[in-house]
Parts: sequence; structure tokens; C-alpha cells
Amino acid sequence: MKRDNHYERAFEAFLRDRGIPYVAVDEAKRALLGDRSLKSLDFIVSTGEGSWLVDVKGRLFPSGEQKQYWKNWSTRDDLTSLTQWQRLFGGNFAAMFVFAYGVLGDRAPLPAERLFDYGGRRYGFVAIPLESYAAHARAISPRWDTVAMPTARFRELARPVDALFVPHDAPPTEGGRDDALVAVSAALDAEDDFAASELDF
Repeated sequence: MKRDNHYERAFEAFLRDRGIPYVAVDEAKRALLGDRSLKSLDFIVSTGEGSWLVDVKGRLFPSGEQKQYWKNWSTRDDLTSLTQWQRLFGGNFAAMFVFAYGVLGDRAPLPAERLFDYGGRRYGFVAIPLESYAAHARAISPRWDTVAMPTARFRELARPVDALFVPHDAPPTEGGRDDALVAVSAALDAEDDFAASELDF
């Protein structure tokens, strides 16, 4: 998580407001997988059904002079790194992109009751699991190595983020999700650089 990123700060405030347990990952601490650097996650979120590895993408709604809605681009490095994190953490963890849309006008990505106000701005948090995104993403800029989903498909498969997060007062499931969060937090705080292959879940 980047503390100077208002989209990520807003998402953290949303998690706190909803009472959802999470770990914010310090992006200044780079992970190593073999001989390559692995892009950090933003959050690890615990729910009653498992845990989510979250990469937050801030986008305006609408975006640009042509007022484009539902921008959902990411980089190929985002996809590769998030896939590696999901493999490392194992079966109790699933990865997702959360598109934090900064609402600029009357039109919004979610109903009014699902929008979130923070710092004088209004946000709509829309989530899509990594598998769904990767299956439908297409290259949009070879120069910048970016990909995106077709808008219609994205709107069909994406969900309000709170629809994927089970309320914190739901009965706990076996597997020690909250214990896993404690272990992850301790590992991330242990040192500035750590080997991702050493995390064992």
C-alpha cells in the first residue's frame, strides 16, 4: 500500500468502516521470487469464507476528456505478480483486483447506498477475481505492456467489493484465517526485503 495514494487510503478506510480484518502491505518492501522482484500486494483481507489477496487500482469515473467509463486497465506485471502471490499463499487465499473508482459526476459504478465517501471524495469499489480478469484481459498497449477487459464483459463479471467480503460477524471457518493474517503481518514487518519463497502457508 502506498500512503500517498488516496484510492488505497480510501479502501483502507472502507475496510475499517465495515469492520473487515486486513493487513496493509508496505509497497516499499520488495519481495523476491528466485532472481526476480515481485510486485507487492496492497492488502490481505480476511473473510468468513477465506482470504483475499488484493491489488487496488484507482481510476476516475469517468476518465479523460472523452469521459470514458469503466476503465479497467492494468499491467502485465500486475497480472504476473498477483498470480505468483496466489500460488505462494495457497488454497485458502484467492487474488482479486479492486477497481477504486473516483466518482466525478452524477453517474456512478454502484448504487448510491454502496458508494463510500472519504477525504471529500466519493468512491465506488468494484472487485473482480484474478481468474476472471486474466481469462478475458486483452492487450491494449504493447508500449506500456497494459491489458484490459472489454467493458461489457467487465460489467458482467465484476461485483461490488462488499458482495465478495463476508461480514466480520459471520461464523469463523476452519483454517485459521485471522491467524494467517497475524503470520503475514509479522513476516512483512520482520525486515525491509524478504524472500517470498520463504512464506509458508
